[in-house]
Amino acid sequence: MEDKFTQIECFLNVCDELVEGKFILADTKIGELLRCIAASTELTNLFGAVTDGFDYAAAKKLYLRFPAEKGAAHGTAYLPKERGDVLAFVFCLLAEIDAGALKIGDFLLRYFYEDGSYTASYALFADRMIRPFRDIVRDCFPDCGRRGRLAALRKKEADALGLLTEKISTERARVASAVLSAEDKGAGESILAELYAAAGRGDIPEIRALSFGYGYFLSAVGLSAGAYPDILELVRKLTAEQE
Repeated sequence: MEDKFTQIECFLNVCDELVEGKFILADTKIGELLRCIAASTELTNLFGAVTDGFDYAAAKKLYLRFPAEKGAAHGTAYLPKERGDVLAFVFCLLAEIDAGALKIGDFLLRYFYEDGSYTASYALFADRMIRPFRDIVRDCFPDCGRRGRLAALRKKEADALGLLTEKISTERARVASAVLSAEDKGAGESILAELYAAAGRGDIPEIRALSFGYGYFLSAVGLSAGAYPDILELVRKLTAEQE
């Protein structure tokens, strides 16, 4: 079961990279995407089912169109209305690109022309074709999609907490070397030590409360902001992710 989820998450991650990525990596990522499908029994079964009886040649004539005017250089690409046909059409299109039978640069400038730029044309293609393709597959495996989103959120939170501890350590060193009374230094260290411990536990409400308390401390003793704005920004991100 874990392997099943891992393989599908791998596929969805590569889809994300295609949607958010750049033209220069498209060929490589498309090949990687097809390998993810081949490695997953569930995905192989899904695409086998949607392509069974699917007439790709007829679909290309229907969904890749040119204007009626003779000599038109740029056409328009459409997607089928049925979700299964969307999967079949985009899958076959990606397989044709991966096989080298269809050059992605020529395809983009022909059907997704945007200022003559590969970069802009690829962005349009990724948004109009890869994004719905990915979303339909994600809907087919809702448990996997939720796991992936939760894992991504956990990673973002862990990264933010790690950076927060670095900023707190910087502030502890700054307070220790500041020209302050022993009492004020002790108060600042006490707040920062508790803030550091809360970050280690991932206790967002306590982190938020202590960070505000540290702000009042800085104002009270007349110490410059130092890394405090960075700390507040990280706390804001952590709080937003929990809402």
